[in-house]
Amino acid sequence: MTERQKDRPWLMRTYAGHSTAEASNELYRRNLAKGQTGLSVAFDLPTQTGYDPDHVLARGEVGRVGVPVSHLGDMRRLFQDIPLEQMNTSMTINATAMWLLALYQVVAEEQGADITKLQGTTQNDIVKEYLSRGTHVFPPGPSLRLTTDMIAYTVSHMPKWNPINICSYHLQEAGATPVQEIAYAMSTAIAVLDAVRDGGQVPEERMGDVVARISFFVNAGVRFVEEMCKMRAFGRIWDRITRERYGIQDPKQRRFRYGVQVNSLGLTEAQPENNVQRIVLEMLAVTLSKDARARAVQLPAWNEALGLPRPWDQQWSLRIQQVLAHESDLLEYEDIFEGSKVIETKVEALVEESLAEIERIQEMGGAMAAVESGYLKSQLVASHAERRARIESGQEKIVGVNIYESTEPNPLTADLDAAIQTVDPAVEARVIAALEHWRGTRYQPPFNHPRPCKALERLKEAAQGSANLMEATLECARAGVTTGEWAGALREVFGEFRAPTGVSSAPVAVTAEQGTAMALVRQRVAETARDLGVGKLRFLVGKPGLDGHSNGAEQIAVRARDAGFEVVYQGIRLTPEQIVDAALAEDVHAVGLSILSGSHAQLVPDVLERLRVAGATDIPVIAGGIIPNGDAEQLRAAGVAAVFTPKDFDITGIIGRIVDEIRTANKLDPLEVPA
Repeated sequence: MTERQKDRPWLMRTYAGHSTAEASNELYRRNLAKGQTGLSVAFDLPTQTGYDPDHVLARGEVGRVGVPVSHLGDMRRLFQDIPLEQMNTSMTINATAMWLLALYQVVAEEQGADITKLQGTTQNDIVKEYLSRGTHVFPPGPSLRLTTDMIAYTVSHMPKWNPINICSYHLQEAGATPVQEIAYAMSTAIAVLDAVRDGGQVPEERMGDVVARISFFVNAGVRFVEEMCKMRAFGRIWDRITRERYGIQDPKQRRFRYGVQVNSLGLTEAQPENNVQRIVLEMLAVTLSKDARARAVQLPAWNEALGLPRPWDQQWSLRIQQVLAHESDLLEYEDIFEGSKVIETKVEALVEESLAEIERIQEMGGAMAAVESGYLKSQLVASHAERRARIESGQEKIVGVNIYESTEPNPLTADLDAAIQTVDPAVEARVIAALEHWRGTRYQPPFNHPRPCKALERLKEAAQGSANLMEATLECARAGVTTGEWAGALREVFGEFRAPTGVSSAPVAVTAEQGTAMALVRQRVAETARDLGVGKLRFLVGKPGLDGHSNGAEQIAVRARDAGFEVVYQGIRLTPEQIVDAALAEDVHAVGLSILSGSHAQLVPDVLERLRVAGATDIPVIAGGIIPNGDAEQLRAAGVAAVFTPKDFDITGIIGRIVDEIRTANKLDPLEVPA
């Protein structure tokens, strides 16, 4: 078979970015030299949530989970010596997507690029931010407007750009079943397309161009057959919706276009070498079937449950893709599942159930209404709780975690500190100093930016009216405005939004029949409350900083509630000061802090210190998240009562430990544990 007859490989990307624009630029150029065929930019949490690095909420988060981009100068350095006209760049950015696209366009113009040739994707799906990832800023209405303004702008000015990735990826991470993943993503797409169609910015005859640029970003879990069938079902439903609801006649415009990051949630801290085969299996689910093959794939690294992957770990994941594409015969055949009765039966079932759930959401008023009512969030929290219960009971088996737990010493993690990349804590101070320098010199040579206040006033005026916000945003980018200034101006007009947590309405996932672990924990909670002379033990679950991955915090909160605690959980994005104020006001008996972004080293000791100053040293503080061993030791030395990481999958057991820490802090005798 000749090379010409082969299907072309998918775009191969690595999700990358950290520390500074300069360090990330070096990483991108190195990855491109290794054969990566597209860029996937990870931005840090302050950039994603519209804060400058010197904002109080940005403390401990700068450069942690991605690259900080505070202004045009940072974007210039990020893509220095990378010709953007020849690049296909994916940017994982949502609430501030318009701002980052404007910076990208201006840098491309400065390079002399023809912006009509720019190719890439801005993620820009705000619905899943309310449900799972937590980097939303504005309420649903203004957020949808930002998205539709970008779609209208790119269709006219950047026709090769994908202005939105409808993301089901994060829904699966938040507990979605395949049916929920399909239905919620499709409902989001319907909400966006309806808003574009009804908004008056795009003429009806150009709706086909809009549909053709809608892309999806999906998750592939380890259940290979189900995941592959899910992708085929996605394609069928998309074809049907775009034809029937929007009248798109051209089959090319109706094609389901998607990129994939395979599942990170299923990667384990225990026996992390097993993650390699998980990643391979998940990649096969989205590449083996030609009729449902991803057009872009990025794979996590084997050690993501331990911390930030190193360049070598990312290279390993890239090589996995390259071996499949270039050494195997995968690309030489038509769809190898065509005509399979097993596959067809499964696909038809997924289509039928997903369409029923889409219809249910439409009857509620669509995706936005289902977000605001809390329906979607509570469904995800419930699904996730059910999955956790299956893992804890052993019904759902995870190798190395709840089955085949004995292991030889792992040479890959013999030196745990060397097995992951660490971000130098001094980076934050350097980034803040550079930002202050930018603010002080942006009007001077060589930049000579106009005063940004005029651009920001124009942005606010546009936001108060109905004009497309992209032109005013481009003016801000050219004027040297910072990320925090752009988002701050829109916060003034649009306000901010705190999404429903879904915790209070989640059903009980773990039963408490006599003799079960849950029954014993409930008994210990009740006895401890009696010993302390209170009606109920009160437990504050807090998420300090900007980390919006709330799945773990929600599951702890739900299980603590079911164990008999009164739970105080106010959602994401709180300062240590707010958390301590809430702990004192609610007179809680313990504080649990959940952080997955790496900012634990700064934020957890801050909470401890504030409790000490308030004289509340009898409130034990428990920390959870992706916390390396060395950091865990430091936290315990600083006074943290217990540290839990992803390997601690027994949530009921964790709740029991929290009861023990409350008893210890209050100088109560340990409770007898039944044999």
